[in-house]
Amino acid sequence: MEVLMSNWCTKTAQSLPEKYVFPPGKRPGKLDFPVCENVPVIDLKKAKSQQILNAFQEFGFFQVINHGIPVSLIDKTMRVFQEFFGMPPEYKSIFYSTDMKRKCRIYSSSMDYDKEEVHYWRDNFTHHCHPIEDHIGLWPENPTNYREVVRKYSIEGRKLLLRILDLIGEGLGLKPGYFDGGLSETQLLSINHHIPCPDPSLTVGMPEHRDPNLITMLHQCSVPGLQVFFQGQWMNIEPMENAFFVIPGMQLKAISNGKFSSPIHRVMTHSKRARTTIGTFLIPSMDILVKPAEDFCGNSPCYRGFTYKEFFNAYVENERDWELTLESFKVKE
Repeated sequence: MEVLMSNWCTKTAQSLPEKYVFPPGKRPGKLDFPVCENVPVIDLKKAKSQQILNAFQEFGFFQVINHGIPVSLIDKTMRVFQEFFGMPPEYKSIFYSTDMKRKCRIYSSSMDYDKEEVHYWRDNFTHHCHPIEDHIGLWPENPTNYREVVRKYSIEGRKLLLRILDLIGEGLGLKPGYFDGGLSETQLLSINHHIPCPDPSLTVGMPEHRDPNLITMLHQCSVPGLQVFFQGQWMNIEPMENAFFVIPGMQLKAISNGKFSSPIHRVMTHSKRARTTIGTFLIPSMDILVKPAEDFCGNSPCYRGFTYKEFFNAYVENERDWELTLESFKVKE
């Protein structure tokens, strides 16, 4: 069987392979999950910093509209990624890797594919994109407009997230530009692609997790699938046309001294339609110190300072549990 699921597209799976069937306690089972109502919608043309703080405290996420990224660019970017996943297997194999150090890679399920007992129903293509000049030479040359389109999208996505971070900093009383530089040095694009699934009740498109980074921006296609664990249950997040779904990562939770939460979320599959989503992540450099902002928390920090490198090492020690990892840096009373 092909490792990359997107190589099955010409012969879509008629039945769910055994390696994708989750045990009863971990499979979705039902498919009629409730929709998360009243998801905060932030109009960036009118946004006040307190709106974002309230959304992150009460929900842990929001949808942003009037964000300034042209709809035409969003559509072109989505098409170019869909075209990439439809490229011949021999071309995509050039980028195949489960080495996290590789800065442009495609893989299936997770980076632990060879060790997994059960696989997730997805392919993922991830690459670095800041500074553009340092990474664009590693990106695909096909589709032929890939580098041109994704370059523009990456630049606009970074500008948008830094603008949101500026509003967050303002709301927390931090100095202007607090999140510039090392705290947001690394930028990744992470594209998930899910082919139609014969039985969505038995498998999962992406595992439940919290984002370890600083902040995440997700563009969903029209096919539903994103779920958050909210108010004690899994809820669907309906795609909102031309909006971005914004989530604070664990680093932002630490910097806000625990004021923000980083929600648990996962991805469901769809029985008839393929689903492609574009995630943009801002991540601290490996060596910069991440700690509660002194301007905000004063002399009462909940967490001690740590580097992103230390955070990842602790993550491995804590059996890949992000929440437990952050707890390990808590100041003991």
